[in-house]
Amino acid sequence: MLQDKLPEFVNTQAAEFGIPGVAVGVLLDGREIYASHGVTSLGNPMPVDEKTLFPVASVSKTFTATALMRLAAEAKVDLHAPVRHYVPELKLADEQAAAQITVLNLLNHTAGLDWNLIDDGEGDRSLAGLVAKLPQLPLIAPPGTRASYSQAGYNLAGRIIEKVTDLPFEQAVASLVLEPVGLADTVYGLSEVMVRKFAVGHNRGDDGELRPARPWAAFREGARADNPGGGLASTASDLLRWARFHLGDGQGVLPAAELHRMREQTVGLRASTLGDGFGICWFLHDLDGLHAIGHGGSGNGQFAELLIVPERNFAVVALANAGPDGYPFNQSVVRWALEHCLGVVEKTAEPVAYDEGHAQQVVGRYEIDAMNLDIATDGTRLTLAVGIKPEIREASDEEMPPDHPAADIGFLPGDGDEYIVTEGGLEGQRGYFSRDADGAVTGIDLAGRLFRRVTQAS
Repeated sequence: MLQDKLPEFVNTQAAEFGIPGVAVGVLLDGREIYASHGVTSLGNPMPVDEKTLFPVASVSKTFTATALMRLAAEAKVDLHAPVRHYVPELKLADEQAAAQITVLNLLNHTAGLDWNLIDDGEGDRSLAGLVAKLPQLPLIAPPGTRASYSQAGYNLAGRIIEKVTDLPFEQAVASLVLEPVGLADTVYGLSEVMVRKFAVGHNRGDDGELRPARPWAAFREGARADNPGGGLASTASDLLRWARFHLGDGQGVLPAAELHRMREQTVGLRASTLGDGFGICWFLHDLDGLHAIGHGGSGNGQFAELLIVPERNFAVVALANAGPDGYPFNQSVVRWALEHCLGVVEKTAEPVAYDEGHAQQVVGRYEIDAMNLDIATDGTRLTLAVGIKPEIREASDEEMPPDHPAADIGFLPGDGDEYIVTEGGLEGQRGYFSRDADGAVTGIDLAGRLFRRVTQAS
């Protein structure tokens, strides 16, 4: 029945969200079931199928982490060693932090590094060039004290792989992971993408029309510094093969114990849609008592989602080529698959009634290196808007994804600092406000990232 019901659901949802092309795969009881809808591009349409390449953005981190785990299993990397043991030239804004950060801190996002350095298109755009620029990156916490999702941390992890193997990062990951697992259509770089069928990203403008996204995800000419954190393209069929690998015995690539170690919690997450905690790279989820691991990714007009439930030998992958609606489309696919395949029904969190006094405590601007996040109120509702900083847009000669306009949020029951987005492209995202010892709000967590408060309501 799933063979019939899945395509029907995918077609209906893709049409409802207005996604040009999607590819979905489900692994259940050893069987792979696929459903695709639409076309690779509105301008030059070809039918999407399970062999169509999509940029998988941050799902790439699971490959980088697995490659490092193989090096650790071969005693070439110690996860608890300082990063400087492998990258002695590492310098940060704080010397003590630079000396303390370990490999594991990078892999579970506890290094205290801000999200990322913005690629200005100037200078050395290799991983070595990224390391040289890291003193410019803000630090948000001492190493090991809290989790905050960091692209820069994973790109630094990629430099460790280069130094240990004495190979370019992409070649090292191919030999350590991609080739032995048999992932022939999981590739880095436009030269590999262009010889395969691939999906073009689309962004919806203010007029409601979809337009091609440029550049194609993170695949900028000569830019390799983001490859460890987000540079892979893959297919629905390859991602299910990747899920099979992580469900198995390591296939001689990695001892099963080390593979399964990646699923064990290393740090908890509070009030996050991304999961209840981090293993080694993987987001961990408790689904009504079932243990699940997963990772998502978002690029320029492209979204990817992978979820694995080891004890049920189950996995689901969803790929969509339009923003911002690709994200809620993918989430709807995951929820449907969990319900119809495993009987797991997601519980919807309900916010409490609006309270003006509480709202005024959090109103203001928050930021990370690349984005501003604004919390505002009109006296009847609280809203969240997030987007790329205007000065970064103005300085770039490349098109960037559109901002997320103001959308309603509500506080959740409990201590009053947790919230949920109730509409728009971020609907369903959960997070929390952090406070200092005096109770003043100092930051907001969204999508696993800590945005620091820079202004507040006057």
